[in-house]
Amino acid sequence: MPDSRRADGPDGRTTVVVITRNRRESLLRTLDHLAALPERPPVIVVDNGSTDGTVDAVRAHPSGARLLVPGRNTGAVGRNLAVRQASTPYVAFSDDDSWWEPGSLKAAAALFDTHPRLGLLAARTVVEPDGADDRINAPLAHSPLPNRADLPGTPVLGFLGCAATVRRSAFLAAGGYHPLLFFGAEETLLAYDLTAAGWGVVYEPSLVAHHGPDPEPRPGRTVALRRNALLTAWLRRPLPVALRETAGLLAEWAHGEPDAGPALREALVRMPAAVRRRRPLPAWVEAQIGLLEKDVRGGPDR
Repeated sequence: MPDSRRADGPDGRTTVVVITRNRRESLLRTLDHLAALPERPPVIVVDNGSTDGTVDAVRAHPSGARLLVPGRNTGAVGRNLAVRQASTPYVAFSDDDSWWEPGSLKAAAALFDTHPRLGLLAARTVVEPDGADDRINAPLAHSPLPNRADLPGTPVLGFLGCAATVRRSAFLAAGGYHPLLFFGAEETLLAYDLTAAGWGVVYEPSLVAHHGPDPEPRPGRTVALRRNALLTAWLRRPLPVALRETAGLLAEWAHGEPDAGPALREALVRMPAAVRRRRPLPAWVEAQIGLLEKDVRGGPDR
């Protein structure tokens, strides 16, 4: 049954996890937003090796956020560390430049309570300061995957890391974020693994996360995305797909595409580990990926 507690009152079912590195001022603004939520969620911050005073600033912040200091940059795996430390059944993720709409965490918890097969909820993301829809919302909302009677929202195989809530037990059972990817489109592999384990991964636009990204360029971002797309193929996709993705990146490198070479080099360093950890997805999950890829190739303005 849905939770009957007031939508504007405290709620103890969801912990918010934030990973950060050298973004002190942005992180403090995020903590201000999270502390003002009516749900009053516990917050765990993982510092990925900051050198700008972030650790002291978090300890002094009135939110009372719990701080984990692994002593190095753990990348997305920092989220795994925090989820293991959480004591609530559900976990929401924020980045150090994002926060949740008041009431969304309680609404998400009610959906998890009501749908026992639900593993992950991808929220609608609005970009600040203008409040415009993030460009990821449209492809998630128009996912071609068939609806499921036992799940809310729209089934998807991807999400934005700073706008998702998870069932803690499902996240941990699936292994969380894969250490080989570090950062960059690491969400796709987690969505695959949750789905393969039988958990529902859905987009639910009634839940809202706010994202205020730094407008400055992010050096190396495109390289990381392309590296991790190739590694994900080798970790989970059929061998012909992995070989096709490799050949495609090699062809782009041969034609002088500037990011292809660095992406290949970084992927090759990790390739032996990817092959050792290779675990192809079930055929029915691969069929769902095929639907999405067909939709992207044939759909309008994807």
